[in-house]
Amino acid sequence: MNVIAVIPARYASTRFPAKLVQDLCGKPVIVRTYEAAVASQLFDAVFVVTDAQEIEDVIVAHGGRVIRSQRHHESGSDRIAEAVADLEADIVINVQGDEPFIAREPLEALLQAFREDVDQRIDLGSLMVPITAEADIQNPNVVKVVTDRMGYALYFSRSVIPFPRERREGLRYMRHIGVYAFRKQALLDFAQWPMQPLEATEKLEQLRYLEFGKRIKMVETTHVGIGIDTPEDLEQARVLFSRQ
Repeated sequence: MNVIAVIPARYASTRFPAKLVQDLCGKPVIVRTYEAAVASQLFDAVFVVTDAQEIEDVIVAHGGRVIRSQRHHESGSDRIAEAVADLEADIVINVQGDEPFIAREPLEALLQAFREDVDQRIDLGSLMVPITAEADIQNPNVVKVVTDRMGYALYFSRSVIPFPRERREGLRYMRHIGVYAFRKQALLDFAQWPMQPLEATEKLEQLRYLEFGKRIKMVETTHVGIGIDTPEDLEQARVLFSRQ
């Protein structure tokens, strides 16, 4: 099974401009993320996909591999699909460029799901963690997922799902963590489909896969990645990295 990692990296950010090229203890954030993906030893190849010269320059300067994204894209899946169209790959894992502390364990669990899928029923896999805080259950920025008994996603929503009409006896709420492993063909198919009403309403691209009948295997984990979205996050990352 040929597995590659793709790290989408945009230079612009409305919340924290140029965050991926900010210094993290001697190297840019995007370089730290790239090196962490390589160090996991899970992938046959690791690529940064970007539309920005600034990001390409820092990756190449540190010996990394870059694919330039040539088109404007509405979603991360579209950008990755363009990048891998001409690459040899069975499974493509999407690693977020602003997560330099990516952990091996949840990624390995995703890949194991594909190794055990001898009938190739899984089109893509993703991660979920239990939610216990009521504020998170009610928060529309925390995306929830419900699955069937075999762990395949039934629906993703910003709303409270399932809705407790009376009580929550034996019920667990699960938060979707936006780390994906794709069969290459699922990505190529996605790029050919128009956006459908569920995705347009919830603003969740994974719903397009469900609307077109793709099967998403959810893997439970206890690991929640550490993303860098603000200058404060970067300062915390510097402290954590220096301790390591």
